[in-house]
Amino acid sequence: MSEAPPEILLLKTMHPLVEAAFEARFTVHRLAGVADPQAKLAEIGPRIRGLCVGGQVDAALMDKLPKLELIANFGVGYDGVDAAEAHRRGIVVTNTPDVLTDEVADLAVGLVLATVRRLPQADRYLRAGHWPKAPFPLTASLRGRRVGILGLGRIGQAIAHRLESFGVTIDYHGRSRKAGIAYTYHDSLIAMARAVHILIVVAPGGDDTRKLVDAPVLEALGPEGILINVARGSLVDEAALIAALQAGTILEAGLDVFENEPHVPAELAALDNTVLLPHVGSASEHTRTAMAQLVVDNVLSWFEGRGPLTPVTETPWSPPA
Repeated sequence: MSEAPPEILLLKTMHPLVEAAFEARFTVHRLAGVADPQAKLAEIGPRIRGLCVGGQVDAALMDKLPKLELIANFGVGYDGVDAAEAHRRGIVVTNTPDVLTDEVADLAVGLVLATVRRLPQADRYLRAGHWPKAPFPLTASLRGRRVGILGLGRIGQAIAHRLESFGVTIDYHGRSRKAGIAYTYHDSLIAMARAVHILIVVAPGGDDTRKLVDAPVLEALGPEGILINVARGSLVDEAALIAALQAGTILEAGLDVFENEPHVPAELAALDNTVLLPHVGSASEHTRTAMAQLVVDNVLSWFEGRGPLTPVTETPWSPPA
């Protein structure tokens, strides 16, 4: 008698590539649309060995999945997964690095240009019929600008590389100085904010970085300053940002992420000195397909005994001796 296929759980509807690949190889369970998720978990939880997610996984959920071996996160950011707790339980967590780096970096540069040159506002000005009456007001410029990057990881470096072609000076702040990086390093976020004109947030989310960009940082950025966030909404104190934009403490903000997605404060949406996007940093057909394939490859590799392809730092893995 052949061995039964491993049972895996999808917490939400996944990319079609993921769904099709898993259906062909595993016994797949889903929580999306289930009337009583807790009853469903009580029924199937003891048999689940793999979990595919794009959201929250805490110790309480792990308690319901005693045979869980692998958590495959759809996305490079995995702050919703308690990776330290997973490691304590011997569970491996994977994510999807690299495959979305270029897409998110492209979007970050797009937000820089859109905020500095006020492109959405100019579009609205033309559509409203104002151009025949008067030219659109002059905007800020990238000429002579200094850009500070909060979090110079893969995506941060890709953003910096793109911005170099615009002739701007690059600074960065992170936990430590990067070896072999010539950009100016600041050991203080406030010091970097004070030194630059544009602050790009691309650091990981989580408790350690929650509301890292707060009122004092925004005040240091100053009245010509622009904030760009393509990381996690949790890194920015949203109430402080709204107050800073309303008061002219900073000039503009370009945001792809928010504190309570998909809900955006009405006060933020009402401001004309913002460019707001619905978390579309990696949302192209090409990149989401590549992310889905990496999720599939990680899960297949694990259950075929070859180990994870992209384990996260907190759950390192090496082949058994």
